[in-house]
Amino acid sequence: MKRWLPLIALAAAQFVMVLDQSVMNVSISRLVDELDTTVTTIQAVITLYCLVMAMCMLTGGKVGDIVGRRRTFVIGLVVYACGSALTAAAPTVGVLIVGWSVLEGMGAALVMPAMAALTAGNFEGAQRKAAYAVLGGVAGAGIAVGPILGGWATTELSWRVVFAGEVVLVVGILVMTRFVADAAGARSRPRLDGVGSVLSAAGLGAVVLGILQSSTWGLVAPKSSPVEPFGFSLAPFVIAAGVVLLWGFVRWQRRREATGTDPLVHLDLLQVPPLRAGLAGLVTQNLILMGVFFVVPLYLQLVIGLDALATGIRMLPVSIAMFLASAAGSRLSSRYPVRSVVRAGLGTILVAVLALLTTVEPQLARPGFALAMGLLGVGMGLMASQLGNVVQSSVDASGRGEAGGLQYTGQQLGSSLGVALVGAIVLAGLTGAFVAKVDADDRIGDEVTTRVITAAEPGVEFVTADQVEAALLAAGIDAPTTQAVVDNYEQAQLQALKAGLLAAAFLALVSLSFTRDLPHTVPAPAGARLPAHDGS
Repeated sequence: MKRWLPLIALAAAQFVMVLDQSVMNVSISRLVDELDTTVTTIQAVITLYCLVMAMCMLTGGKVGDIVGRRRTFVIGLVVYACGSALTAAAPTVGVLIVGWSVLEGMGAALVMPAMAALTAGNFEGAQRKAAYAVLGGVAGAGIAVGPILGGWATTELSWRVVFAGEVVLVVGILVMTRFVADAAGARSRPRLDGVGSVLSAAGLGAVVLGILQSSTWGLVAPKSSPVEPFGFSLAPFVIAAGVVLLWGFVRWQRRREATGTDPLVHLDLLQVPPLRAGLAGLVTQNLILMGVFFVVPLYLQLVIGLDALATGIRMLPVSIAMFLASAAGSRLSSRYPVRSVVRAGLGTILVAVLALLTTVEPQLARPGFALAMGLLGVGMGLMASQLGNVVQSSVDASGRGEAGGLQYTGQQLGSSLGVALVGAIVLAGLTGAFVAKVDADDRIGDEVTTRVITAAEPGVEFVTADQVEAALLAAGIDAPTTQAVVDNYEQAQLQALKAGLLAAAFLALVSLSFTRDLPHTVPAPAGARLPAHDGS
């Protein structure tokens, strides 16, 4: 039993890291009401949390190499607990952003790469495979408990209770870290590449920001763009600036390697095919999962009218299935090729999202919806059971900090892109469908049509049909016309949600092509080795 005590501490940390995102997703409508904000703003807050982690993860992995993985793990937990405490007390969206999106995001960026390296360092062989499967299962458990716990707390008490409870959990994990042995690092202590940290963070941030704001600013044609360069929306220029910064980051890393100084990350790691394929799988998995987890609560809460607790219960099948499939996945990899297990996971995800798409109707189709969510969890669990072990086993001990940084950068970049990309598709689709339907409806007079289209031009918020009805009546529009506009809005909601799910299904299909470099079996630990630092 004693040999598994380190895993208890590491798994508990994994649980806390995952819990946050699933709690927030079922609390969207309550956050909007309590903090007097909009769905778009909460979408941005959720995206920013994932984005801060993605921006800081490479730096977090390198900090682990510099000060030690266990010390970095502890520092990150302390920062995370401070952020949780501030989030629990947040009176405004601004304070919520500082506590949750920034402080918790930065703490997680220190914890997660260190956690990946510590898992590899504390276990070997079959035990390591089992340990990563447990972490994948615990991630599923966090997703399982999050909607239920968050839904219950939001409905009966307050969403703030969950974040206060996280502080207590983190204190318990800190006590348990004495059982975790520090993982071996590079043969000499590297130095932090400050320029590389800034370039990577700014580049990743700009790309995701541009995608996120495309639904508000417009993807090409400007809508509510703060400026309109050459008559276009600002969004593509922000995305392009991010790409240029990332190109500069790559050039800077190559320059530092050529001069014998420490880069933020050795880019040659990306030449290791299993590691590269594992990272692509992690991006895909989290992009689809968080995209679907953005769509489903909108459907259940704002279309069907369920509260947060009922929403969490309806989302439970995906969580239970993910936990069970993750646990079974480590055994499957001893009988079947890793590549086949991951492909089976992606295929199951594709079927699940398509099945889920057919259930998005004015009335919830409970058996079909539950089955689709369960299938989604099976696919996610199969992938989660393999990819972390593939990435960490593709390098030796000296490269695990950087591999952990890349691993969780990919994971959180996928999460932030999932919310941003699928959210942008849903919100842009809502506006386009609503305007088109109102314009084509003979029940609505020309004057009201013009007023509605003008009001919708900057973008339509995802709200309940009752809120739309109240706003129209307050504007002096007669009851029959109001009902016609509300009918069109309800139809546009369903069409927009289906567009978001269809995009997720397309991503799952395309992602099958990136699995060809996954190994038949997990590579030996003596994979890529980082060059020794010469002390310059």
